[in-house]
Amino acid sequence: MANLEYQKNFLNYCFFKIFRIVLVAFSVSFLSLSASAQAVYEPSRGTAERTDILNAVRPMLEARVGPPVEFVVNWMRSGAGWAFVQLNPQRPGGGSIDLYQTTFAGQAEYMDGITTYALLRYQYNRWNLIDFVVGPTDVFWHGDPLYGQLPAGLTPY
Repeated sequence: MANLEYQKNFLNYCFFKIFRIVLVAFSVSFLSLSASAQAVYEPSRGTAERTDILNAVRPMLEARVGPPVEFVVNWMRSGAGWAFVQLNPQRPGGGSIDLYQTTFAGQAEYMDGITTYALLRYQYNRWNLIDFVVGPTDVFWHGDPLYGQLPAGLTPY
């Protein structure tokens, strides 16, 4: 009888140990999923991060279309040291930029406007431009191995 009681206690002990391990594993998995879901976010208007990201893109675009340039932000996401933006550049106050009066004059008829996409990386205490496209006619980042390593949700599609 004592042996049966011992086996019963041992089985209860094993069951609760396994139950606790499964519960902890589930909790860790759930927390890591929710943390990764929150890892990508849109920097709020007026924040230093948003301003720094836009200011990192500005010199590249002003070199091609001429200064000054301001942006209408269509998409901006940041996370895990990466940022991806979709911007419509314009002149201050909403003035349009004529592609035929820029370095894109010879390509303007093949471009889909002046919408600009840029990938940035936060390194060395600043945002650095890694990749950009002005006026693409397709989703250029699909299939690119660099974009394959980005956090989910950083790019629009």
